[in-house]
Amino acid sequence: MISTSALSNGVQTDELGFNGDHSELDRFADVANKLADAAGEVIRKYFRKSFDILDKEDLSPVTIADQAAEESMIALILENLPTHAIYGEENGWRCKEKFADYVWVLDPIDGTKSFITGKPLFGTLIALLHKGKPILGIIDQPVLRERWIGITGKRTTLNGEEVSTRNCSKLSQAYLYTTSPHLFSGEAEVAFARVRSKVKVPLYGCDCYAYALLASGYVDLVIESGLKPYDFLSLILVIEGAGGVITDWKGNQLNWEASSDTPVTSFNVLAAGDKQLHQQALDSLQWQ
Repeated sequence: MISTSALSNGVQTDELGFNGDHSELDRFADVANKLADAAGEVIRKYFRKSFDILDKEDLSPVTIADQAAEESMIALILENLPTHAIYGEENGWRCKEKFADYVWVLDPIDGTKSFITGKPLFGTLIALLHKGKPILGIIDQPVLRERWIGITGKRTTLNGEEVSTRNCSKLSQAYLYTTSPHLFSGEAEVAFARVRSKVKVPLYGCDCYAYALLASGYVDLVIESGLKPYDFLSLILVIEGAGGVITDWKGNQLNWEASSDTPVTSFNVLAAGDKQLHQQALDSLQWQ
């Protein structure tokens, strides 16, 4: 059943937008849960074990766990939804056609540095796009066995229980997360510092898990620079379905149309649990 209650971001949950068959959406959600289960089985097998660490072209690390987890999800999509396209962080575009109405966007381990150092604050990110818009998003922490699910038209859940962001309308009272202050550079570093200097507590080191904590009402802001589409597309409905707001640093909706030749560009992302707080953070970022 589709909930029609109002969220603190001013959006009715029945306005979040999917015009298709909701029984079809339920089927997609069932497949998405199977993907997270499969990836989790792989990841737990390697967590805090010995394995080789390779460097990709951008010098970010990748492991056999990243690769095997993504392959396990790809296999399930091909088996259950063969007409859908796939874009994975490790394997890129997978579809015979250049475009597809439905595209799964996968990041098997968001936070590989946390994973390889034994810190269970990474996550598996799964998004399903319909005509370029997210209709389903999952943040799964396979070691702690926590799963946040955002589905268009529904409230966000954590392990089946509805969650919501908390009210915090002042920057001076906000708890702020970012993965690392060292990931900002140039003007982005200066912009982030403007916000950091105004919040109550700045915190570091959670990757996608920070957005999950925001959706559950434990932190108030997450600000990051240089995220790829597979880093944030799954977060959108998790945040919005919990009453939060997530945009780029100019306040624009985050959007990426996946295809065989779409470049994987970088985005600056701002998420807030409270609409007023989001606006104050935008005003402080002063991003042009």
